[in-house]
Amino acid sequence: MNDRRTISRRTLVKSGLGAIAAPTVLRVLPAEAQSQVIKIGHVSPRTGPLAGFGEADGFILDQVRAILAKGLENGGKTYKVEIISKDSQSSGNRAAEVASELILGDKVNLIVASATPDTTNPVSDQAEVNEVPCITTNCPWQPYFFGRKGDPKKGFTWTYHFFWGLEDVIASFLALWDELPTNKVVGGLFPNDADGNAWGDPNLGLPPALAKAGYKLHDPGRYQLMNSDFTSQISAFKAAGADIVTGNMIPPDFATFWSQAAQQGFKPKIVTIGKALLFPSVIESLGVAEAKTKTLTTRLRGLGIEQRQRGEVLGERVQRPRAGER
Repeated sequence: MNDRRTISRRTLVKSGLGAIAAPTVLRVLPAEAQSQVIKIGHVSPRTGPLAGFGEADGFILDQVRAILAKGLENGGKTYKVEIISKDSQSSGNRAAEVASELILGDKVNLIVASATPDTTNPVSDQAEVNEVPCITTNCPWQPYFFGRKGDPKKGFTWTYHFFWGLEDVIASFLALWDELPTNKVVGGLFPNDADGNAWGDPNLGLPPALAKAGYKLHDPGRYQLMNSDFTSQISAFKAAGADIVTGNMIPPDFATFWSQAAQQGFKPKIVTIGKALLFPSVIESLGVAEAKTKTLTTRLRGLGIEQRQRGEVLGERVQRPRAGER
């Protein structure tokens, strides 16, 4: 029989364990904690259309586990750290299911999740309901907060999020677009999900910011995920004379759109798409050969990695969130 008691979840929140990536912060554990094991649940898309976001997870988790292999010391005690990782399968329903398993079955003290509101939001909702500390990232704050029907006057009690917002995406996109001569007519591709609704929101999304910058956005409306026909959107963009196409699409949807755009003679000068164009595998599938690269030097706990932007670590490409990535 296992009579091991767990750390109070309320105490864990107060201890400041949100900065899971910083070992120095992780060491700040409550002296009254009685469990000898701290369980951390992790959820991200490892399979499905959003699997690109989880490509580097195995590598990163291996490094974190190595860093924490000797446990965490606090108040003269050493606490073992166990990380339990689960795949959301790029599905909101599955993300909620595995979060529930981690909370109710594995009894995690803290849960972390990453990569698009398809994963961050349902995991956070489960944590909030069950009063478990939760930290999420890699999703602009607008689709996270407003996608969960958050109230700015109240916020949330158990769930925390850190990442940049759509204002940063917009600033990056505008800086890129301003470098090339265009007619400033933009076609918007926004799916009917938390990301698409946030990006296309007439008050909080791209529309007001683009208008202020002198760009005219043509939004033909929300489309369903895994759409097989973008003819109506392409026709609308052609009719408007769009030189630019932007939006937020999963890789399969962008591949379908791009193929059909070529078939229908639509060739925009600029295409900036969140999600889909982050990953080399998608770019390569579209027939794009080599892209310009630059050297990146990264250091992780004594491990030096010098590589190209599309370089590899242990045979796998590394994904890095940037202000213009989504």
